Order: sequence, then structure tokens, then C-alpha cells
Amino acid sequence: MNEPRVKFGVHTALNGVEWSQLLEFWHFLDRETAFHSIWTFDHFVPPNPGADPSGPCLEGWAALAALAQATERLRVGCLVTGNTYRHPAVLAKMAATVDHISNGRLEFGIGAGWHEDEHTAYGIPFYTLKERQDHLEEAVQLIRALFQAESPVDFEGRYYQLRRAPFSPPCVQRPHPPIMVGGSGEKRTLRTAARYGDMINVSGPPEVVRRKIEVLEEHCQRAGRDPAEIVKSILAVVAVTDDQGTVDFMASATAASFGLAQDEAKRVTPVGSAEHVRGVVERYAELGVTYIIVLSEGPWKREEYARLSDEVVSAFR
Repeated sequence: MNEPRVKFGVHTALNGVEWSQLLEFWHFLDRETAFHSIWTFDHFVPPNPGADPSGPCLEGWAALAALAQATERLRVGCLVTGNTYRHPAVLAKMAATVDHISNGRLEFGIGAGWHEDEHTAYGIPFYTLKERQDHLEEAVQLIRALFQAESPVDFEGRYYQLRRAPFSPPCVQRPHPPIMVGGSGEKRTLRTAARYGDMINVSGPPEVVRRKIEVLEEHCQRAGRDPAEIVKSILAVVAVTDDQGTVDFMASATAASFGLAQDEAKRVTPVGSAEHVRGVVERYAELGVTYIIVLSEGPWKREEYARLSDEVVSAFR
């Protein structure tokens, strides 16, 4: 079977929903849609601006392990794991375990971490932005070394050290699950991806994403890598809807976030008729984006995702 020209995943927020709702939605996507993957997030409190931090929020990797067992077809992952929350060697073991639970369906996402209030609440060091980026770059090197290991691993970094660390069983996927580096930072995040990643995940309208890909290519050139080796993915709100209020609201959010005029924001936001959404996806595809992950929050309406699957996702298979 040929690879889809553009793959689609769904990113499921874990706050404000019950386990039964989450499990039911994953079952539905796995069994009844054309989506390629599904993702949890890595937060301990509701992360949205203005959200009540005392509201319910499930933990991402424990949920991912259970959901990997409960599904059969979809690729699975956590978009993205905050590197600050766990030692990377422990995280690598967790990832290998989920790769076994899922029979080789894990996509491994990692980023520098950004939610300061969450760190403060749980007593987790937040560090400066530079320090978080330094930690991330070193962590991705360490995790990749463990994923590829055929013998115990020694690692001597500024922040992390390993002394003949065994890694058994190895991941199911060989040479390892794809490593997605999430974040749009041009100086460090995209450089880390160019050096050690297999995928990037960025956000923004097509012209913003174009710039991110150009920067990635520059980092790849300096690192001696072919940028074609790295999958370009985006995280976005994508919806097929006939409700003009929803279209206008999402366009306004895009305009405010990226400094666009309302008409231009509406043109580049993948929310609206199926024809319009397919057109925006085509613009991303022309830039080299081959993977779109759809932001979603529960409680979920199946009919909305069935429509998106039938009228957009299937068109790129």
C-alpha cells in the first residue's frame, strides 16, 4: 500500500474528560476513520491559558501505555513530552515499553518544556530557556544512543551521565521509533532536530511554516544531513464545518497569533468547507509538510471527526 501524500493524526487533550470518554474516542478513531496516528499530551494540570489548575487532567505517558494496548492500527505518541519532567534514560525505557505494548507503533515526541506554573506547582526545576534547550539537545542525543544500543551505553554530558547503562529489551522498531522534536525555536530547537531528530513539529500558517523549514534546511546543511530525511509535521486546528461563526472565530485567533489581517487569516486557516480545508492542506504539502496533527479537546463529537476523515483525510491517501 502506498504511503499517504499527507498523513493526519489527532492530538487529544487529557484535561476535562473522563477516562471512559478518552478510551471511547481512541477506539472510534482506530476502528472507524482514516487517521494515521493519535497522541496524548504531557501535562499534569490543564495547560490552556486561564484554565483552572485544579481541574482534572490525566497523565500523558500512563494514559498512552493503556491506550496503546486498547488500539491496534493507529500510530501512537505523546505530543510532546516535556524533557524537564523525567530523566531521559528513564523516559527512553518508558518509550521502549510502549513500543512493545503497541507492537511497534510508537512515535516518540519530545520538547524542551514550557509550562512554568506546572513546574512550580510540582517542584520541578524550570531553568532558563537556554538551559532547557541545552538539556533537550543532550537528552535527545542520550535517548537516541539508548534506542540504537547493542551493548551497555556510556554517556558523559554536562547534565546527564550514564555508566554502562543496559537497554533491554530494545525497541520493537528498528533502528528505533522515529524521534520527533517539537517546537518552533529557530536557533536551538530546529538545530537539535537537524542534528538528532527524525521529525519536526511546528505550528503556524503556511508562510510561517515555510520559514521554519528553511531554517531547518540551513541547520541540516551545517550538520551534514539531508533535510529530506526529516519529516515535516505541523500541529493545527483543522475542522470541516458549515458554521460561519466557527470559521470567523478561528480566523480571528490566527490573525491575533500571527499578526495577519482577518481576510488573510481566514484564507490560511484550515477551518471551513471541505474544499477550503483541502486547499490549505495543499499549500502546506507544497512546502514539504507531509504530516498534520489535529488539535482536539473533549468531550468529542464523533461526527465531526468522521466528516474530517471522509472529506479531507481520505483525499490525501
